[in-house]
Amino acid sequence: MADNDPQSARDLSQFAENLLQQLQENFQVLTDKLTLRMDEMGERINDLENHVTGLMAQAGIETEELTH
Repeated sequence: MADNDPQSARDLSQFAENLLQQLQENFQVLTDKLTLRMDEMGERINDLENHVTGLMAQAGIETEELTH
């Protein structure tokens, strides 16, 4: 049994290392997806602001009037 203990410890260590590597890879994938979605949302917000500003200009409303 003493011969099996070091191998079991090595196996457990390797398993833990592999698990941590997989978690790191999955976290990186999720981080990349989140970053992409945030960038897309930022672009959509900018487009929306531009459209609202354009509509306000067509309606004769100055953007400064809204802040006062």
